Amino acid sequence: MMKRAVLAGGSGFIGRALRDALEEDGYEVRGIGRSGPDARWGDAEAIRRLVDGAELLVNLAGKSVNCRYTDTNRRELLRSRIETTRELREAVAAVASPPALWLNASTATIYRYAMDVPQTERSGQIGEGLSVDIAREWEREFFAGDLPGTRRAALRMTIVLGGGPATGMLVALARLGLGGPQLDHAWLPHRRYRGIGPTPTGSGLAPWHDSRGRQMFSWVHIDDVIGAIRFIRDREEIEGPINVAAPNPSDNRTLMRELRAAVRMPIGIPAPRAVLEPAMWALRTEPELVLKSRWVLPERLEEAGYEFAHPHLRGAVRALPQLR
Repeated sequence: MMKRAVLAGGSGFIGRALRDALEEDGYEVRGIGRSGPDARWGDAEAIRRLVDGAELLVNLAGKSVNCRYTDTNRRELLRSRIETTRELREAVAAVASPPALWLNASTATIYRYAMDVPQTERSGQIGEGLSVDIAREWEREFFAGDLPGTRRAALRMTIVLGGGPATGMLVALARLGLGGPQLDHAWLPHRRYRGIGPTPTGSGLAPWHDSRGRQMFSWVHIDDVIGAIRFIRDREEIEGPINVAAPNPSDNRTLMRELRAAVRMPIGIPAPRAVLEPAMWALRTEPELVLKSRWVLPERLEEAGYEFAHPHLRGAVRALPQLR
């Protein structure tokens, strides 16, 4: 009989790439989502049937952060992660033959804004505010309870370079000559990034930093997301939070320069926050996605011996499907 893998929330570009990889590895992949195909959220019995006897469970479910942080979206960003993870945890706890490994998406945004030192699983400092609170509550729900038959690892992913919409937007900006650095500076205060959940953190006001486009940009290529998942699967000693990030982070200026070079665009107009705020409002997304300094290193993956397919930004950019 074929091995069974259960993929929850796998409709995005990471999920599609992972499904292809798991099928290539000989798994029968079954899916959980809002409309199935094999079980729907809220149908506890159907979810238990899929999970019982599966060898691998991967959960990527959660509303995309590429949205405007209205009160409605803030609540849904949290709810869509907590409730789906809870449904899976209850299913795993209830079945006779639980999966040996459960990988749950998380985010490297759990760490603080960092331009001074890199953040690792051991030494990293948890940040404050909306995105951090969502990540913290997400991992708390994931690691809650006792699941003696199931190894659990939270994938603290950085920004994933590949065939997704975020990469496509950055490449498009570079091609249009708008691919200069994104510059933070003082701006009108707002409360969209205030904390959330049972123990909200932060002052409630959106922070700003005089980064001059040097905010750190930690990234990982989609090939290494898949590679890291396979690596963790095959090494029973790896569990807990895992930073899924390339070992050589960049900064915003370097990222945009590499993108401009890849599309042969000699100019790139900088985008200060005064331009980004109204532009992001029109695009219904948030400046935080490009202005937060994320400096994250994959300490545990490297210590365990994982070799990255794309360790350097230039090679990862040249391998993007949008540039082929």
